[in-house]
Amino acid sequence: MPQRWTADAAGLLAGYLLDAALGDPRRLHPVAGFGTAAAALERRVYRPNRVAGAAFTAVAVGVPVLAGLAASRVTRNVPVARFAVTAAATWTVLGGRTLRRESRIMARHLEAGDLASARGRLSHLCGRDPSALDEPELARATVESVAENTSDAVVAPLFWGALAGPAGLLGYRAANTLDAMVGHRSPRYARFGTPSARLDDLLNLVPSRLTGVLTMVAAPVAGGKPWEVLRVWRRDRNDHPSPNAGQCESAMAGALGVRLGGRNIYFGRSETRPFLGDGPKPRAVHLRRAARVSGVVGASAAVLAAGVAVLRGAIRR
Repeated sequence: MPQRWTADAAGLLAGYLLDAALGDPRRLHPVAGFGTAAAALERRVYRPNRVAGAAFTAVAVGVPVLAGLAASRVTRNVPVARFAVTAAATWTVLGGRTLRRESRIMARHLEAGDLASARGRLSHLCGRDPSALDEPELARATVESVAENTSDAVVAPLFWGALAGPAGLLGYRAANTLDAMVGHRSPRYARFGTPSARLDDLLNLVPSRLTGVLTMVAAPVAGGKPWEVLRVWRRDRNDHPSPNAGQCESAMAGALGVRLGGRNIYFGRSETRPFLGDGPKPRAVHLRRAARVSGVVGASAAVLAAGVAVLRGAIRR
């Protein structure tokens, strides 16, 4: 019994290290494969109502969860296999290295004054219309995406992996992927996508707040002060329309000493967000600092996740 939980903890750390060293697979990424399958399922079950959306969400998330539970069941008495399954699942669902790389690539484009390349690269991070964005707005979009996705692509999957093993890792990534696919506001998904969006909100309630705390601890790597992060985070975190994004973005704003928020232009619509943080708009230099903060937050989350996995085993014993 103790070996099982040790294998889970070691698998989480190994998966994190694989992501840190190798990043996302260039070809045949399992998450991309899941997205293709989910899109095919959506075409079959789509109706413009929440009942159909709930059924779609239940099947698309339930299948990966059941797969994770089955893998855990099969490997429960084989620690080496349990370690391999957990490590592979963790590597599959994390995206920390890719996120940090995109932030640094954007920094290089902005430092070189190459706005055309920077605008073209923004789609790797978020769905905003980049056509009219200048350097500060491109930098702001990048910092906000790095802050939010540090939670979505690193802290949250590790959190659920620590609590539920492979089923938690795969189930969380499935729910988060569905939110990106159908959870946004649009005429097609106004009702159908609501269950996916609400499930993603629920699964990120704790991880987003944990990300805020870890960002406060990591602030010195970007020249920030933890107490300043705490001040901004406590003041601004609930001003964002998302129950979770504001937690991460306000903490990052405090760590970098910048102001986030403002008018966001998406393809066909516009949203005005409250300001988060104090100071100037971000510039290229802040993108490298945001990547450093994201890296420390991710490493801290991996260590915490491993500790929780060991503690979970001790409690169950």
